[in-house]
Amino acid sequence: MADTQYILPNDIGVSSLDCREAFRLLSPTERLYAHHLSRAAWYGGLAVLLQTSPEAPYIYALLSRLFRVQDPDELRQHALAEGLTEEEYQAFLVYAAGVYSNMGNYKSFGDTKFIPNLPKEKLERVILGSKAAQQQPEVRDLWQTCGELMFSLEPRLRHLGLGSEGVTTYFSGNCTMEDAKLAQDFLDSQNLSAYNTRLFKMADQEGKSHYEVRLASVLNTDSPLDSELTSKLKSYEFQGRHFQVTRGDYAPILQKVVEHLEKAKAYAANSHQEQMLAQYMESFTQGSIEAHKRGSRFWIQDKGPIVESYIGFIESYRDPFGSRGEFEGFVAMVNKAMSAKFERLVASAEQLLKELPWPPAFEKDKFLTPDFTSLDVLTFAGSGIPAGINIPNYDDLRQTEGFKNVSLGNVLAVAYATKREKLTFLEEEDKDLYIRWKGPSFDVQVGLHELLGHGSGKLFVQDEKGVFNFDQDTVTNPETGEQIQSWYRSGETWDSKFSTIASSYEECRAESVGLYLCLNPHVLEIFGFEGPDAEDVIYVNWLNMVRAGLLALEFYTPEAASWRQAHMQARFVILRVLLEAGEGLVTVTPTTGSDGRPDARVRLDRSKIRSVGRPALERFLRRLQVLKSTGDVVAGRALYEGYATVTDAPPECFLTLRDTVLLRKESRKLIVQPNTHLEGSEVQLVEYEASAAGLIRSFCERFPEDGPELEEVLIQLATADARFWRDQIKEAPAGQA
Repeated sequence: MADTQYILPNDIGVSSLDCREAFRLLSPTERLYAHHLSRAAWYGGLAVLLQTSPEAPYIYALLSRLFRVQDPDELRQHALAEGLTEEEYQAFLVYAAGVYSNMGNYKSFGDTKFIPNLPKEKLERVILGSKAAQQQPEVRDLWQTCGELMFSLEPRLRHLGLGSEGVTTYFSGNCTMEDAKLAQDFLDSQNLSAYNTRLFKMADQEGKSHYEVRLASVLNTDSPLDSELTSKLKSYEFQGRHFQVTRGDYAPILQKVVEHLEKAKAYAANSHQEQMLAQYMESFTQGSIEAHKRGSRFWIQDKGPIVESYIGFIESYRDPFGSRGEFEGFVAMVNKAMSAKFERLVASAEQLLKELPWPPAFEKDKFLTPDFTSLDVLTFAGSGIPAGINIPNYDDLRQTEGFKNVSLGNVLAVAYATKREKLTFLEEEDKDLYIRWKGPSFDVQVGLHELLGHGSGKLFVQDEKGVFNFDQDTVTNPETGEQIQSWYRSGETWDSKFSTIASSYEECRAESVGLYLCLNPHVLEIFGFEGPDAEDVIYVNWLNMVRAGLLALEFYTPEAASWRQAHMQARFVILRVLLEAGEGLVTVTPTTGSDGRPDARVRLDRSKIRSVGRPALERFLRRLQVLKSTGDVVAGRALYEGYATVTDAPPECFLTLRDTVLLRKESRKLIVQPNTHLEGSEVQLVEYEASAAGLIRSFCERFPEDGPELEEVLIQLATADARFWRDQIKEAPAGQA
């Protein structure tokens, strides 16, 4: 039996996204627009396999070939005949569903590897005796390539990470954090974004390091160049090292993306959408982040669309250095009732921003009123589905052009629902209140987190001409009273400067803003809460954050003294801040459960939230913003990493509590998404049951026209780069692709 950290349990929650009514209300043209955007997103999402682990593309291809020939029910009969128990076969289905759901064999939330919870030799019998293996000799080759790695829990392979800390395919296997920093300095010097890149390190005959920075694009380096990239695709000498900038990463996959964006463009509702898609196509074709920025500008200007979408190399959470974006694409329809509440929140935003605990000079010069909608997701391709999004992530656009906020309503409805019997670490008297108000309080928190958390704050910048965007003579640091000593130079961004802590630090800032502003009666009135109900929403929102801080310990790795998940690290930091506030505001107490095993209880004194919690959060939040605005990396790291440190010091003894959290953890739910199929000129919505088998079927039917060809492409791309991870994966046999 494998360590429970590294398996998905047979009783894992599985939910289906319900978007039937929202899809029904779309016009035929809107459905066609949504369909082709969805196709583009699903094709692009396959790139995540190549961004995760060396073996992930092979595992995906193996599973897809297996289930295309025999669906889960038919394969079950074969598996039982091969000697598997019902529980072992269900474990295999859960594993396969997990690979599809996470787009790889590492959890999208926590970056921990998961393996099949059954004996390897039994799974081998099922695979090699399957109809797929009988019909396609390459199935055996695929198993030989990835079978060992599928089950391996060698220390370095247990988590995503860089160098000896884990595995990643954003970097070749011989890269270290020092290489990543050098590459970032190089990219900054050339005004190149890391978002759509990977880094490969090689040594020449003299042992000197050479680096390839490879951009994601349809075109390769030898293709005709456009003016933006003509001067970039070449060799460089930088700090005594050789760099070569190339392009063409994921080319055949991005070609499919571009084809469907072109088809979607024919059904666009307005010129903003047409120009947005044209720029996205340019970006994916050429490898140009500048083109993606231009597309994002048109996206920001496309206010209140019926069908909302975004696509590209977006979030940098899973890059160990924190700069490279994972591919994702979503398509969703507006939920008008909840969107009306968010619109009222947007209308109050300028006033609410004034309540945040930093001087006006640390806030944007002008609040650029964003779109904020509640959406029912039709498609979310990538490694996971968030509850809300604030995008684009480009600092220069956010400061001057604005952004959009979306809350994913049908995701919130299923992904975060909790049964009372599975509620951990709460007092009995809190459980019913928690279940009653968790959903409503989360709506409030997501709204504040996205709009006024990620949407607030100014970065102090000196541009390429030496011009500052703040008054050096009058603006002072409220923490020291001195003039501003540091800022962002031309080419520097939040991600590139704060790198490994950037994502978590920013999530912590946004979560803290949500907790801080949920105390405002006007905010709660917007969402329809007054009197005792409003007080309950506040209490459960703060209680949920405190509990989440304890649950976060699952995502801490003591051996490496590191965190594997940005959001959860952020919540642990907030727990530490509130514990430090003292006066009994928050307590975490080890106990023994009714089953005789270790347990714990978190308590929040609701009478002290305003008197003790608010001032502590105010001080912390002001420091976070000041250090972010000024780009003070040294002090920012010292503050944040200090709170993020996990020890066994009393009274909390967090390392011991981590064992308790692991003992009682509940796995994150798997989400089954529908497909859209084109029948003549009409788009049909195809839904699936909420089960591991249903999730597998949804993927088996996702690429009806070219599934086998896509798997060949993935194998070819993975095999072409396999040499960069020779110590982690055997090369695919010759001729397999």
